[in-house]
Amino acid sequence: QQELVESGGGLVQPGGSLRLSCAASRFTLDYYAIGWFRQAPGKEREGVSCFSTSDNLTYYADSVKGRFTSSRDNAKNTVYLEMNSLKSEDTGVYYCAAAILFRHCVHGIDIDYWGQGTQVTVSS
Repeated sequence: QQELVESGGGLVQPGGSLRLSCAASRFTLDYYAIGWFRQAPGKEREGVSCFSTSDNLTYYADSVKGRFTSSRDNAKNTVYLEMNSLKSEDTGVYYCAAAILFRHCVHGIDIDYWGQGTQVTVSS
């Protein structure tokens, strides 16, 4: 059973919006820093955002600042990535991840849990 399950990806036109969800099973997300990463075809995986409610820390990549917002619903043990003003360069497979330490989340190292990924395609 996958510990993290993403959903919400799809095809959207440039300028559109999507909301990705990442639901956790078998552990409580509130104890972890939660990150979103993406990987476009032929490119390396890059960090998109990371936040930790326990440390009150948030990180967004420069490429998504002002357009993407991370949030958490503790009651549902789910985190979200709201993506607005989408661009073609936002296309890729998006993964959520959980790490004990915020700095690990930001740098994508020593990640405790990864999701299976969800495809986001921005195209007209």
